[in-house]
Amino acid sequence: MNDTSGRRDFLKLGMAGLATAGVLASVDAQKAAAQAASDSLLRTVLDRGKLIVGTGSTNAPWHFENDAGELVGMDITMGRILAKGLFDDPTKVEFVMQDPAQRIPNVTTNKVDITIQFMTMTAQRSQLINFSRPYYVEGVALLTLPTAENKTFDKLLAGGSATRISILQNVDAESSVHYALPQAQVLQIDTQANVLQALESKRADAAAVDLSTVRWLASRNPDKYFDAGKSWYSMLYGAALRQGDLDWLTFVNQTFTIAMFGHESALYDAAFKDYFGQEPPARHPGFPVI
Repeated sequence: MNDTSGRRDFLKLGMAGLATAGVLASVDAQKAAAQAASDSLLRTVLDRGKLIVGTGSTNAPWHFENDAGELVGMDITMGRILAKGLFDDPTKVEFVMQDPAQRIPNVTTNKVDITIQFMTMTAQRSQLINFSRPYYVEGVALLTLPTAENKTFDKLLAGGSATRISILQNVDAESSVHYALPQAQVLQIDTQANVLQALESKRADAAAVDLSTVRWLASRNPDKYFDAGKSWYSMLYGAALRQGDLDWLTFVNQTFTIAMFGHESALYDAAFKDYFGQEPPARHPGFPVI
C-alpha cells in the first residue's frame, strides 16, 4: 500500500467514526436507562423524566432569585447541565430549597438526587457522600474600593501594619489574612454584610471574602467594588451524591467534564462569564488538560 492510498483509507475510517458518533449521540433516554444497573439512580431519574437537585436560593452568584423571581446562579446552571445531559432539555429539573445543614442528609436519605450548593470538598465529607469532579475552584480574595489609592494588592501589601482587612469572624481569620498580608490589621466581623459595610465605610481598606464574591460584585458594580488582584487558599466545589452508585457518579462526572472541557460547553461558558465576569480559559484540542 502506498502513502496516498493509505491516507485515503485513513480518512475514510475517520469519516466513518464521525458518522458513528452521530448515531450514538442520538440514543434516547429509555435506551440509555436500559444500560444502567437496575438499582442505579441513573435509571430511576431517566424513568422519572426529571432530575431533583437540592440547592439554595439566597447566595449570589451561586443560587439566588433574579429580578424576575427566577432561580439562577452557577449551581443552578450545573443542575441544568445535568438535565440537558439526561433528557436533552435543561428545563427538566426540579430544584428543592434546602438549608446548608441538609446538603448531605437530603442526599443520603434520597430526598434529592444530587446536591449542588457551593459545597467545599473535604476528606471528612467524603466519608459520608461521593463528590463529583470539581466544577469550580474557590479561594479567598480581596475586595477594595475603585476610588481608593491602595486598591491593588501590591499597595495593600506595601501598607504593612497600616493596612486594615475586614473578614468574617472565624477561628482561621487571622491566619488566613496574614498568609497574604503578614502585617495587616485583621478586623473580625460578625456577618458578611457587615464585612462589606466596613469596607464601604472605609473602616477597612479591603474585605477578605470568597473569590467568587469578589468577581461577582466587581463585575456587576465596577463603580462600587474593585478586585485587588490576589487570591489564595484553593478550595474545590463539587456536587454531593449518595455513595455506592458508580453508574450515577460516572454519569455526573462525565457530563460535568464535557460541559467544562468538551464540545457542549455553551451553558457553562455563559454562566461563568455572567456570574464571574470572566471568559473561561480557551480549550485547545490535543493534550487533555482536564
